Amino acid sequence: MTTYLLGIDIGTGGSKALLIDEQGNVAANVTTEYPLSTPKPLWSEQSPQDWYNATVASIRKALDQAEVDPKHVAAIGLTGQMHGLVLLDAKGEVLRPAILWNDQRTAAQCDEIHDRIGADTVLRITGKPASTGFTAPKILWVKQHEPDIYERIAKILLPKDYIRFRLTGEFLSDVTDASGTSLFDVAARQWSDELIDALEVPRHWLAHVTESPVASAKLSGEAATATGLLQDTPVIAGAGDQAAEAIGCGIVDDGAVSVTIGTSGVTFAATAECELDRNGKLHAYCHAVPGMWHVMGVMLSGGGSLRWFRDKLGGEEMMQAAVREIDAYEVLIEGASEVRPGCEGLFFLPYLTGERTPHADPNARGAFIGLTLRHNKWHMTRAVMEGVTFGLMDSIQLVRDMGFDVSKVRVSGGGARSELWRQMMADVFNAEVATVNITQGAAYGAALLAGVGIRVFENVQQAAKSTVRETDSLRPGVDAAVYGRYYERYRALYPALAAQFSAIASLDGT
Repeated sequence: MTTYLLGIDIGTGGSKALLIDEQGNVAANVTTEYPLSTPKPLWSEQSPQDWYNATVASIRKALDQAEVDPKHVAAIGLTGQMHGLVLLDAKGEVLRPAILWNDQRTAAQCDEIHDRIGADTVLRITGKPASTGFTAPKILWVKQHEPDIYERIAKILLPKDYIRFRLTGEFLSDVTDASGTSLFDVAARQWSDELIDALEVPRHWLAHVTESPVASAKLSGEAATATGLLQDTPVIAGAGDQAAEAIGCGIVDDGAVSVTIGTSGVTFAATAECELDRNGKLHAYCHAVPGMWHVMGVMLSGGGSLRWFRDKLGGEEMMQAAVREIDAYEVLIEGASEVRPGCEGLFFLPYLTGERTPHADPNARGAFIGLTLRHNKWHMTRAVMEGVTFGLMDSIQLVRDMGFDVSKVRVSGGGARSELWRQMMADVFNAEVATVNITQGAAYGAALLAGVGIRVFENVQQAAKSTVRETDSLRPGVDAAVYGRYYERYRALYPALAAQFSAIASLDGT
């Protein structure tokens, strides 16, 4: 009898259900989309009920797609977008839309946390400064701006943990996701009493935390009826999406480095020690591998920058793609491939939703710089891709500064599908860039964690190494020197414009 493992990923764009067998072969891969709300500039919210409805739909479609008997689904692993704030009342009802990881409304609350506790103390305990994306500043914002809602809070959950609550009735989390709340002691791998007390967050609001591969709950009868799965199917703790993505990319050894170009752009380096970037630009988290940590740099609009360009300026290319029955990104990238590296002096700053690494600035704005009459849409397309790659290089350089060997980088996410983009990364990073056989990202990592939780795999390392392998690699080419010069100019642009970004934000009221 074949055993199947189910990975659920609560992403920003939709809920993915991924079924794999015990050898790691993908049997079904289904995503059900849901909307994103931006009530004000730089705000970002979603309905947790939309997540649950989409999760139920994706599970049922995956079972149908794979023609799998639910009794053969042995365990469920969870992952999802990190940092989001889900507030529940005493009846378990959602009090307001979830405030997401890329929401930028909480700059004042981050300053308040640093003032009340001390920036050095926050960095020492949590492994990073308080950031607008994190959960604790969102809690303070609700307290100050929506006091009626704050008074009704009974539980606080992260996105994937809300889905666990709906599937099992349990209030649980894991060390990787908790690491991004600004309430967690990353070195000790537990909630920080010092931070919780200082910010006056009731302890009973917070979920119990375990390591990622722990079988911590079971599917309820109600959820079994909704999803078509069997009651009491084990639900594994799981991990935040970046740690789960790293598992699905095989980043489980000390010093291994990966880059993911999804909606955001993430540089991830695994480590056997809880190492801190004393400047606070790279952020430390617990890894989904028990006893390991990772440092991470995050640009908030990675592949999301190219999606914005496609959606706003790529109407003609989308029509061409429909006629040719290919993806619109392929049409855009075909055009970009005709443009020389450096785009004849055109730069793109990918700060469409503010920025986190290395510029922790919610007021940062996207910009094309250097436009001339000669530039066309293909120059602009390539400039977007180069701007995202230069932004990732900011984090790669920080990782190198911490002493990591970045001679090879494993890449994943939608951006990694493009050979042009991969060669661009190899040239800009001056490193070998490798792809792997797994393209399902965080959901695959969640499924592997489910397998570890029920002992299909001995441990996380064995799960990853028995299923994930490199499939292709590109080395730096003749354009590496050109990109080295352009990157130096790119690095100078944010410092030159930072004050203007702040002034612009004050004009539009954000």
